[in-house]
Amino acid sequence: MTFTFHARVPADDTVLAWLLDTDPSLRWQVLRDLTDASAEAVATERARVATEGWGRWLLDQQRPDGQWGDGDTHPFWWTNLYTLVWMRDLGLDPASAPARDAIARVRERVTWGPEFGDSPFFEGEVEPCINGRALALGAYFGVRSDRLADRLLGEQLADGGWNCEAERGSVRSSFHTTLCVLEGLLAFERAFGTAAALRDARERAHGYLLERHLLRRRSTGGLIDATWTQLAFPPLWHYDALRALDYLRDAGVPRDARMDEALAALRARRLPDGRWPLDVRHKRTLHLAIAGDVGAPSWWVTHRALRVLAWSEAPAAGARS
Repeated sequence: MTFTFHARVPADDTVLAWLLDTDPSLRWQVLRDLTDASAEAVATERARVATEGWGRWLLDQQRPDGQWGDGDTHPFWWTNLYTLVWMRDLGLDPASAPARDAIARVRERVTWGPEFGDSPFFEGEVEPCINGRALALGAYFGVRSDRLADRLLGEQLADGGWNCEAERGSVRSSFHTTLCVLEGLLAFERAFGTAAALRDARERAHGYLLERHLLRRRSTGGLIDATWTQLAFPPLWHYDALRALDYLRDAGVPRDARMDEALAALRARRLPDGRWPLDVRHKRTLHLAIAGDVGAPSWWVTHRALRVLAWSEAPAAGARS
């Protein structure tokens, strides 16, 4: 079976073939985002994620108590959260029987621990960066928490973003926390319907990021952190420009000149063979075989970079989800 790139996707068939010669969890997304594959072909490939490859392997790692990990190498909250984030990144179909069984165990048995009053996993804890992730995961896997969405809306700061340090007095937002909450609110809207409060909160937060060109201080125009142009996957608790651009693409935010610097930095990291490397693998990354090797061309980064550039170069930029 052969496919062609969508018009204006900035790559060649060699890169496409490399991306397709991998796990079903990446292959179905490449088919959806970068080729002319039919919806049926995409759905067929996606269905394989629950039964083979990386998706099946992650499902098989779940303990009878609903958790992942041993509680020793990393705390359970960490392995539970970031394994579920991996499952969402892989595109595990939440309607599949294996996914439903796994999520039922999480709902019934997994909490954030005594420190947070044994709050159920999909009800979150106290930090908006974590709660944004929990909201996104709940929405993806069909677990609705209006309480958590309302909490996040109530924690938006005057400058338009969010910060986990706000409870300790900070009045300036964090790029990372803001992006985590944005991802959660977008997923919640998609799963359960939009509302004016959700839409308005996201638009204010988009303004927060864009006013700073995704990389710079509003006050001085200085670059906040040079590592934000490094390419990482998964991003875990870190912000970077590719993650922000991919969110804006997914949210259907119109192209804006204030994205240009981040897009230029992304183009500059492209290798001569048309792929992108994994620049960094953040500390405490789980499931290293899925993440890939630092310095090597990265399937995940290359796929996301290509879909961002295709969106940015399209006559009318919009989202694919």
